[in-house]
Amino acid sequence: MELIELKPFNSDSVQVKYWALGNEMWGPWQVGQMTKEAYADKAYQWAKAMKLLDPSVILILCGETGYSTWDSYVLKECVKWDTHTLGGSTTASLIDMHSIHIYTASNDHLKNATAPRSAERAIEITGGLIDLVRIENKVPYTVPAPTICFDEWNVWDPVRAPGDIGAEEKYTLSDALAVGVWLNVFIRQAKYIGMANIAQSVNVISPLMTTKEGILKQTTWWPLLLFSKYMRGWTVAVNVRCGEYEGETEPSWIRGTIETPWLDVSATINEEGIVSMAVVNVSDSKDFSTKLEGVSSDSVTVYTVTGDHPMVANTNGNEEEVVIKETKWDSKGEFTFPKHSVTMLRWKA
Repeated sequence: MELIELKPFNSDSVQVKYWALGNEMWGPWQVGQMTKEAYADKAYQWAKAMKLLDPSVILILCGETGYSTWDSYVLKECVKWDTHTLGGSTTASLIDMHSIHIYTASNDHLKNATAPRSAERAIEITGGLIDLVRIENKVPYTVPAPTICFDEWNVWDPVRAPGDIGAEEKYTLSDALAVGVWLNVFIRQAKYIGMANIAQSVNVISPLMTTKEGILKQTTWWPLLLFSKYMRGWTVAVNVRCGEYEGETEPSWIRGTIETPWLDVSATINEEGIVSMAVVNVSDSKDFSTKLEGVSSDSVTVYTVTGDHPMVANTNGNEEEVVIKETKWDSKGEFTFPKHSVTMLRWKA
């Protein structure tokens, strides 16, 4: 047996703060695929060992989708408290985050654009599971609850872009709307989210594609850019009353578990008092005009991401089929959200 010496991190060296306790260990593609029982045992052992070595590291439990038996089991077995862990501390956590992964896609526009609502329900379910196991395992309320590490999310159709040949997606405006809904989900559910990472960044199911001529900004780049720049600070509750898409969904269980409104909305306010409100109109045929209550400024900056139709894409030679267009609005009367669009409005509160 080879003995491995574990040394504490040196403050002068490069430090790794976040440690995943395995990645997708439930997957049949893993050489070390594990049952939920075997994984929970090993993850708990290694969590204790790593926290003994360095209590400051952030440990991420390997979940699945957030609504699976794997998730409920490993949370029950690993999110617990006893006097022998972390010196009996009632203010420190052994498990800091629970990882879940979801990808959405459909060749049907409305199924595609509403698919990220499944992630919203998954987040709510995972949050409930975390509360449940803390109650059942009698974890002291002073111990911080694990947050959700949504460290793989995106629009990806493995049939359209097989992973074994590079998974290079050609994203459409429909996919950009789906990404807009994804990002709205994270803003709305911010109380549960500790981390959310799009997979991937460049070339592989990515908003950016490299070519010999330079970088191609795909349709999904634009909503991601808007949210990254402007959706900062605190989540603002938004009351939305509108009709909803009532057709089939992908996955099918969305219908009956969560709504799929035509206008998908989130909002934030930053330290400077700037409100940013993102609205995705998923309809492929109808503009929606509405009065926006609470907009007090007479100078609202408007960013719009749209195109001629939901299936349009940015390609070499046609790089600007979908871009951001900036305009101003005086907040008088109703505002119209164009069909198949992502719109962000920003104003001083």
